[in-house]
Amino acid sequence: MSPKPHIFLVEDDLSFGAVLKSYLEIHDFDVDWIDDGKHALDQFNKNRFDICILDVMLPNVDGFTIGTEIRKQNQGIPILFLTAKNLRDDVLKGYKIGADDYITKPFDTEVLIFKLKAILKRQSGNRVKESDFYQIGSYLFDFKLRTLEHDNSKQKLSPKEAELLKMLCDNRNELLPRETALKKIWGDDGYFTARSMDVYLTKLRKLFADDSSVEILNIHGSGFMLEIQKSTSSK
Repeated sequence: MSPKPHIFLVEDDLSFGAVLKSYLEIHDFDVDWIDDGKHALDQFNKNRFDICILDVMLPNVDGFTIGTEIRKQNQGIPILFLTAKNLRDDVLKGYKIGADDYITKPFDTEVLIFKLKAILKRQSGNRVKESDFYQIGSYLFDFKLRTLEHDNSKQKLSPKEAELLKMLCDNRNELLPRETALKKIWGDDGYFTARSMDVYLTKLRKLFADDSSVEILNIHGSGFMLEIQKSTSSK
């Protein structure tokens, strides 16, 4: 996590959004604010965020839809929904999507700060610290330092190689959709970026040549999978 937690805020009320953004920044958060749901996913894919605050009632694309798409791409990032309604069905829908919390307007801003800090503290203990290191067969991957260590040798990875390997690790033994990786790392899923990603995958495969239990598979027409045959776990 960055020194200041990075918040992805989607709120269409311009006055309220500006005030909330300023308030959060005063309390040591970095905030990317989007005021229209149709631009939300593009912006989300351009940056790394620690938590999402999504207004439910948005023009063009509602907060629940945005939350659903974000959860498909990133199962671990916390999501907090904002709503002007206190309807039981809406609250349940938010939690079914995978919300970490739910707050109804108007709300006490101090309560919001408390909720954000509580969620991030849980994340820091349960996921963020663990996500810097991965045991991949007989290799140790340090995402923060972008190094892959095997025996007594250490290979330095490029930023995109490290991002791609981390996504594969987070989805180990499961499908990583091609479009998800392209949009998250390159910002689009066009032909030339797809070819570029194929080059990075080829490089990563070569790095694991000394351990036959580790393989990066092509899942035809869908994406890729980091297959690890023997039991490993994140450190």
